[in-house]
Parts: sequence; structure tokens; C-alpha cells
Amino acid sequence: MNHQPQIIWKQIVPGGCHWSGIIRRGTTLRLTDVDGGANAAVLFFNQEEKLERYNMADTLKSQHTFRLTKGHACHSDMGRIFCCITADTTGWNDTVCGLSDTDMIQKKYGTARFQEHRNQMFRSGLDGLLIELGKWGLGIRDIVANINFFSKVTTDTSGELAYQSGHSKSGDYVDLSFVMNTLMVLSTAPHPLDSKKPYQPGMVNLELFNTPPEAIKECLHISENIRALHNAQNFYCEGVK
Repeated sequence: MNHQPQIIWKQIVPGGCHWSGIIRRGTTLRLTDVDGGANAAVLFFNQEEKLERYNMADTLKSQHTFRLTKGHACHSDMGRIFCCITADTTGWNDTVCGLSDTDMIQKKYGTARFQEHRNQMFRSGLDGLLIELGKWGLGIRDIVANINFFSKVTTDTSGELAYQSGHSKSGDYVDLSFVMNTLMVLSTAPHPLDSKKPYQPGMVNLELFNTPPEAIKECLHISENIRALHNAQNFYCEGVK
């Protein structure tokens, strides 16, 4: 997208913090890495029926990929699309490494509790998502394999995973164009494989705008995405478009 969108709503999520909200179909959410090196751990749920959620296995196998970038879609476990990635200046977003937890954060960075450090406390990705999920009647059983936007993880011939430092630069962004009304939960805690110290996770800027008419076509070069888009449209009794 080369034009400057008209922003409907925007918010900054500081590093190490968390956010959740309903993103309406027909709108696009732009995630921007403000300073470089951010990680945005994200999960998606169907707003109307939260038992339907993002499915990593179906997303990857249907598109024959290990990473997500522009032209890929985020699939649910009911064969529908939550959103299409219609812009991505990084070219690679991690799909397999999951979330940091409390033990991982303490071993890597030490302990900084809310009682002493308030908003500067060290919080894990898991804890951040659980806080947000609790606001919507969801919990630990609803944590599934997530997407880590702005993070690149590669594998060698023996299957070892390697985190690529410096992958996302200041100003890099990802556009998620939604075709379903979606509950999105997000944490900006460090990626679980990020070895950078001290604990200084990057902030992420959120901007919402109306999806341009032709944007979704970015994902329709893949036959499984066409089928899943039709399923999403049928969910709203719109018929196939």
C-alpha cells in the first residue's frame, strides 16, 4: 500500500506490556516497530465464538511456509481466515517459537516485581497474554501457538533454531487486513530466543484504518486462502464474493 491511510484509531503499546481489542472486518491494523528490535506476540479469536481461534498448523501447511509475510493469511481452526497480511516491510515473522514465560524471563534478566518497579517490572509474554485473555473470559487453556511479528527465526539442517538479531528496524510495519470480527490479544515482551540484555523490549504502535478495496487480493494467489475467505464470508451469510 503506497497511499497514506486515514487513521481511525491509534495506540502505543510500551515494551513489555500487553493489549487486547476487537478488530472489525473491513479494517486494517498496522503494527509498527517504533525503535527497532520489537516483538509482537499475537493470538486471534472469533469475536462471536471464541472457541474458534488462530491455528498455526493449518496456517502453515495450507500455504506451504514456515514464516509469515505479505501475501499470507492467518487461518482459524474452523477453516476460515481472520486476516490477510497485506504489507510487511520485514519480510519474515516467526510462527513456531511461542512465548516467554516467568522462569525464562527470570533466568535471562533477573527479577523486577510490580511491588518495587511498577510499570518497569519484567513481564513475560505468557503473563501478558493471560492478563488480556482474562478480560474476555478466557485463560490458560486458550493459549495456543502464536505469531511473533517482527521476529525472525531460522533453522539449520539439523533443525536447530536461531534468532536473528537486528531483523526488524525502526519504522518497520505489518498490515493485518481483517475479514472476520476478531478478538486480538498482544504482548510486547521479548521473544523467547532473544538473547539481548538487559530487559528492554521495544514498543509497538497500533493504527487502525479502513481496508483499501483491492488489499485482500494480496492473499488470493493461494488456493487454500480463497477457500478460507469464502468460508469467512459465508459465516456472515454474505455468500461468496
